[in-house]
Amino acid sequence: MSSELTAPDQRGLKHQPVRNVTSVILAGGRSLRFGKNKALVKINGVSMIEKISMMLGSLFQHLILITNSPGEYSFLKLPMYEDIIKGIGPLGGIFTGLTVMSDNAGFFTACDMPFLNRPLIRHMVEIRKDYDAVIPRVSGKIEPLYGLYHKRCLPAVERLISSGDYRITGLFKEISTLYIEEDEIRSFDPGLYSFININRPGEIGTCPKTLWNEVT
Repeated sequence: MSSELTAPDQRGLKHQPVRNVTSVILAGGRSLRFGKNKALVKINGVSMIEKISMMLGSLFQHLILITNSPGEYSFLKLPMYEDIIKGIGPLGGIFTGLTVMSDNAGFFTACDMPFLNRPLIRHMVEIRKDYDAVIPRVSGKIEPLYGLYHKRCLPAVERLISSGDYRITGLFKEISTLYIEEDEIRSFDPGLYSFININRPGEIGTCPKTLWNEVT
């Protein structure tokens, strides 16, 4: 089948899978505050990791999982990679993802953010241009695990790791970053549900039930 498209309408474009960008799910946390692996907790019969992977799988052509316990996630049937450098948190996951992904850019998110917003993510991909990273910023707080990163970030990530500074925030001082501000984000996600992450069991009940039903 030819990879070329013939005069698609705008609706068709919005539903085509994103090419040349790999989606990367980070599932390396220990879920200490939750008490068990929160990625596998089921809501309405669907685990958080399934909800996230189904949504991203419908949006991106390539999807990979970074985890140090691949046996727990084999049911997802996704390409999986263990951290190249273990024990340094999300920065290690970003380093691994950037290293192993087949595309030059990747959308990175965590396994405990079940309410990803498809139009917002697609918008981030469309405006990335020549920036090294595209990162949401809400009320002055950046959201690095809802971010688009280019492989060009690898040298800066390696420098941070070598220095012993594992804070992702330090990366943005060294790379070209496009920040998406709150007003622009709300045009896609008025409730800012994209950035809800589940850390404790009690937080599940505080989320709008309609969001759990939106599997893809």
